[in-house]
Amino acid sequence: DRRTLIFYEAPHKLRKTLEDLFEYLGDRSISLCRELTKLNEEVCRTTVSEAIRIYSERNPRGEYVLVVAGKEPCESETANEGLTPEQAVERYVADGMPKMDAIKAAAKDFKMTKSELYRQLNVQK
Repeated sequence: DRRTLIFYEAPHKLRKTLEDLFEYLGDRSISLCRELTKLNEEVCRTTVSEAIRIYSERNPRGEYVLVVAGKEPCESETANEGLTPEQAVERYVADGMPKMDAIKAAAKDFKMTKSELYRQLNVQK
């Protein structure tokens, strides 16, 4: 998901949560906000992998709010920016992809079903 994710976590669960975030979401940017609105408030901006390293060396203390960056758009999504689905199919074919695979890839990029894209291609031909 490209949206920012926010979690509230207890200190005794923090290490496992960071490991799970790394496994399922990858090495995203993260802010670990500790003891918000209290005297010992602390914010650490880093990556998930670096947070795992940091908290393998020190014990988590206090309650945490984890703010995890949304997923970066994948290369195919940014490569097709400004193109129509039909143009994306043409680009994939020009790059050497078989037409059936190009239609499948373009449909995925534009969050359409293959059949929707087929109908669109047939209408315009």
